[in-house]
Amino acid sequence: MTPPVDLRPYLDELERFADGQMTPIEQDAFEVRLERDPGLQQAYEVYEQITSDLRWVAGHETLRHRLQGLDMRLDQRQEALGRMRRIQRRQQRRWGFLVVGAVVALLGLWLVLRTPVRNPQRDFAKYYVPDLGLPASASLASHRPLLAEAMQQYRTGHYPAALHALRRMPTDNVGQDTVLYYNGVFLLRQNQAGAARPFLKRVSQMPQSSLDGRARYHLGMAYWMTNQPAEARATLREVASDSINPYRKPARQVLDAKVIQAFEPAR
Repeated sequence: MTPPVDLRPYLDELERFADGQMTPIEQDAFEVRLERDPGLQQAYEVYEQITSDLRWVAGHETLRHRLQGLDMRLDQRQEALGRMRRIQRRQQRRWGFLVVGAVVALLGLWLVLRTPVRNPQRDFAKYYVPDLGLPASASLASHRPLLAEAMQQYRTGHYPAALHALRRMPTDNVGQDTVLYYNGVFLLRQNQAGAARPFLKRVSQMPQSSLDGRARYHLGMAYWMTNQPAEARATLREVASDSINPYRKPARQVLDAKVIQAFEPAR
């Protein structure tokens, strides 16, 4: 086993040579001695090995510290990104609540402030209560077959056919007020309010007829359909104030709804 080399006699020179602290003359003299002096040469080799090992250890330690620092920075960056994402999510939720709240508020304001667009045709169909017609019976079918046919066609929505059958009846076969009334009702159901109005008006002026109150209601609705809202309201007020009129409640409903206004009649 090679005995350990004692560096102490050479350490000062070796350090000065390695650090470049010798003058050119001293360096030349040291290199000459290094070639001739086995002891110095051996000490120099050991010194170089030791310093090389120290540099390797120092390099690995530095690398270890650098890796630890890098890991720490990565962890810090990941934590910062996580905080940013949480903040962004909270802000998005907050903005989402604000936007939804604003939309709901604006929608509510719009619903409160908007003026609804009236559709007279639709309102008429909503509030108009048609006459049910005469009920079918064996007596009606046998004694007044044309009237029975007219009522059957009317109930099934075949208004022109109902009107045709009604006008074929002998005038002495049924009361004049009945013929006039159902002429007006059938025409009104065909959206021919202008043609229906004279029939209904005549019946409404027959106080001895049991159909005068009914005719007055349909006349008021015919006025509405023919762009005469003032006449419609006045006529329906009469109906609504008549305690025995079967159309009292429908007349009151349309008046309370305040939907009567002028509109183009259907054609």
